[in-house]
Amino acid sequence: MNHTRSRLPKLLALVCAILLPPLAHAAGERPVLPLLSAEQITSGCAGTIADLGQRVKALEAMPEASARDPKNLLAQWDALQIAQEDFMGPTELYGEVSPDKKVRDAVEPCVVEFSKFSSDLYQNERLYRMFKALVVSDPIDRKMQRDILWAFEDTGVSLPANKRARMKTILTKLEALSQEFSRNIRDNNQRLAFTPGEMQGLPPDYLAKAKRDDKGNYLLGFAYPEFIPFMENADDAAARRRYQFAFNNRGTPKNLPILKQATALRKEMAGLFGLTNYADFVIRRRMAGSSQAVNKFLSEVRVAVTAGEKAEIEELRAFRADVTKLPLADTVMNRWDIPYWQNKYKKARFDLDPNELRKNFPADAAVAWLLHISGIQYGVEFQRVDVPVWHPEVQYYDVIDAKSQQRISGMYLDMFPRDGKYSHAAAAGVRHVSTATGRTPITVLMANFNRAGFDDDEMGTLTHEFGHVLHGVLSKTRYASQAGTSVERDFVEAPSQMYEEWARSLDTLALVAKFCKSPCPAVDAALVAKMTAMHNYGRAIRYARQLLYASFDMSLHGAKPQDPMAAWARMEGATPLGYVKGTQFPGTFNHVMSGYGAGYYGYMWSEVLALDMLSAFNGKLINPEIGARYRDIILSRGGERPGMEMVRDFLGREPNSQAFFAEIAGKRLK
Repeated sequence: MNHTRSRLPKLLALVCAILLPPLAHAAGERPVLPLLSAEQITSGCAGTIADLGQRVKALEAMPEASARDPKNLLAQWDALQIAQEDFMGPTELYGEVSPDKKVRDAVEPCVVEFSKFSSDLYQNERLYRMFKALVVSDPIDRKMQRDILWAFEDTGVSLPANKRARMKTILTKLEALSQEFSRNIRDNNQRLAFTPGEMQGLPPDYLAKAKRDDKGNYLLGFAYPEFIPFMENADDAAARRRYQFAFNNRGTPKNLPILKQATALRKEMAGLFGLTNYADFVIRRRMAGSSQAVNKFLSEVRVAVTAGEKAEIEELRAFRADVTKLPLADTVMNRWDIPYWQNKYKKARFDLDPNELRKNFPADAAVAWLLHISGIQYGVEFQRVDVPVWHPEVQYYDVIDAKSQQRISGMYLDMFPRDGKYSHAAAAGVRHVSTATGRTPITVLMANFNRAGFDDDEMGTLTHEFGHVLHGVLSKTRYASQAGTSVERDFVEAPSQMYEEWARSLDTLALVAKFCKSPCPAVDAALVAKMTAMHNYGRAIRYARQLLYASFDMSLHGAKPQDPMAAWARMEGATPLGYVKGTQFPGTFNHVMSGYGAGYYGYMWSEVLALDMLSAFNGKLINPEIGARYRDIILSRGGERPGMEMVRDFLGREPNSQAFFAEIAGKRLK
């Protein structure tokens, strides 16, 4: 997942030091993230907002001749983003990763206050007229102007005064709800107690690391390295059900009314613009263009996966009946059974225990390997540097252009779980490049991997998120507001989804062993074949689940008001495995609150482009020549051009969905 700045802070990031010259950094200088205390965040927030008010007045008062010069006005506008980002970039990051709860708590009200300021800014008619009056010929400047005008218009600058006021109220409330929703999940430190008997089937290394109470029971939380292995290996079905039940309720009951309120506010927001639903309000600015196009795409996916999902479940049920010696008619598959029996099926059919792959991919070796292949592919080097970090496990690297030997960017890797940390995997662009000012970017990878090593799924997640990191650190845009992953939301996942393939190729995986500190099992053709077969197994179930998430998201943000919990129970209930009564998944579905509302379809929409772009490598993934073209056309350009134009240039043709639907059907195109 791409953890971009939320919409309002991103818009606000365009506001800053109009009275100051653009920030510049000398070649080779290493900007690093400041470590902020709760007090610094609170005081810095108030001080920055007060200062911004004065600076916006200075922008409004620009002489007409200066305001009509596109190069000058756009450069001044981007300078505002740069100065504001220097404070809000690390501040928002620490709201997700700081080990200090006081710091995380201090971030929330700051983000809400900035959203209020942002609404005022983007409802500023004087500034809107200044940008609308620009006559722009340069294509990058023209795209920049369009993006800025859309931001003003989507915040209600052209609405009547009463609607503008209501829009501001809605935007501020939505930001507060998003912060609260995320906190309710992130700060849930509940641990479930499981008896030694309920832990039967778990690997010895898992048992050795698990916390225990004074009665000898194992205490498990909701971090992925605890939850996923349990669901895949615990023999006790009742224990799996209890754990899954708690996991799907970890943000509730508080988050259900928050989500319901948010969707109602979004619908009202769309109505202020004369639109019947929030999906159309959002998607009109994206590649898909309309909710009708998205729903048509989801219908095509539904046709492609429905029969396959049923067939895979039936195959799994038959396997379970054979293993347990129970009559097939008496064998029932529940949601908490699927990971467990899929894991057993993979071991039996493919003669491979996914947990054993951790020996092939120790954490340190996997990271070193990833940096190595990325360096070869894209012509860069990664140099570890000791800088101040927010947790001892965090690592920082300079990114060096191999040809010029110049430092071009920096990145932080925060790889392992801890209490209070963002609970998924994401890349955060906390500092964006600007070639006009000599500004270099910084991206942070946040993850919750197993410290003992990675299985095949985690290797895929590692390369996926690093695809986002590369999009940030290799960006080379004129303006910071167009840098890195500042692209259409239904394109942003494409570079990262494509990079997952580097974790499934013999040419790349065979190199991991050279980075092991002590000898680890080599990756050969036979192992990669088994890993590929394991990955492909259950694809219909996976895509059907993605389809359900996307369809639920679109249903929430469609024309007809929906109660989130009732809609989920109905929609999940219509699937082959049905709805598990009492579970409240919508209360954990942070995507719909934090930037992917009416946008979750983008994961599959992006995959269409990812698999099509993959064809340009012709099966040879270590390919510096193609990598250089890809870096130049896609990664370096950020949002300077529409995504479809960049994909078309890279492929040399119109993109198509053949590879995507072949993938769903298990008939990958060669």
